[in-house]
Amino acid sequence: MTLENPETAPLSPLVAAQHRAMPLTRLVDCGMDHADARRLLSDTAGGTPWEESAALLADTWLERARLAEEAGHLTTARESYRYASAALMFAQMAYQTDNDDKRELYSRHTAATASAAGLAVPYASRIERVEIPHRDSTLTGWLCLPPTGPARATVVVWGGLSGWGAAYLRIADAYTARGLACLLAEGPGQGESRLRHGLYFDEKVTEGFARFIDLAEADSRLAGGIGVQGISFGGLFAAHLAAADPRVAAVVVNGAPAAPTTPEFRTAREQISAAVGTEGLDRVTEVMHSLRFAPDTHRITCPLLLLHGGRDPLARYEDQEPFLRAAGPATATLRIWPDGEHTLYNHAAERDAFTADWFTDHLTGNIVPKSEE
Repeated sequence: MTLENPETAPLSPLVAAQHRAMPLTRLVDCGMDHADARRLLSDTAGGTPWEESAALLADTWLERARLAEEAGHLTTARESYRYASAALMFAQMAYQTDNDDKRELYSRHTAATASAAGLAVPYASRIERVEIPHRDSTLTGWLCLPPTGPARATVVVWGGLSGWGAAYLRIADAYTARGLACLLAEGPGQGESRLRHGLYFDEKVTEGFARFIDLAEADSRLAGGIGVQGISFGGLFAAHLAAADPRVAAVVVNGAPAAPTTPEFRTAREQISAAVGTEGLDRVTEVMHSLRFAPDTHRITCPLLLLHGGRDPLARYEDQEPFLRAAGPATATLRIWPDGEHTLYNHAAERDAFTADWFTDHLTGNIVPKSEE
């Protein structure tokens, strides 16, 4: 008699959907330890609930962090808190709608990130929690500063429907290593701005993201130009803000639809409904229609970098092409990875180096003239 391998057994529809939405490449891209990512996929294939497996992995890292901190090994403690933070970020993704369990897991994720930020480690980026007043409530995020000296320029980065804020600490690492500050935003409909402070997507959602530009402008440590980067659905907001706000000096759009619709699939509908703050499909459809990006009326005059993965099932090239037309050939750059997954999970290191160098060039005046290349 042979024992069935749980990794090869058919997955339930729920687990199959979780594995599609959160493959190994995404787990690692957003900060999970590689071995943990494999363990999470294996455990859930074998029947362990997603949120339970991810939270247990986080608990292990939190204990390692505690022991390392007590022993004075602050670099190890900081790294351990960050691995715990990433595991908890993915634990909360098991819930498409907002409930007490999701809020608790996200609160734990925020606390683990804050513990990492609270450790002063030489040669590592400095991380600060930020809270910004908006509409009688509060927007939240993380300001990541270069290890030493003032920032040469600032990039505000945000995600989309499920990955927010500290999910992009590795992107921030690429920027701070080049002397740029990186402000990881949790805008309306995202992170604690939504789960704790009740701010949602609406027709004026870009006004919320503009508040992070206000913060960057007001901080005397942040010199140079200000760029914005939107990942997945958040790329739509980045394009809208670049078209509306002349303070945006450069913009990166990665994996976003220019004309969002109410999704056909239940899980995607639930995610968008949670971001809008209602289960009423009429209201969700109304908001999605208001956020459509029309290149004829939304003009992007600053430099635009559009990133696209040829195997992205969520944002086809045709879905993103309007952003290029809004910028025009003189100011737009297109970079395609033919085998790229959604937001280029599987090319994370090259993607981050490329965008970090592109922002450095366009925000600090480091562009080499064509004749000198």
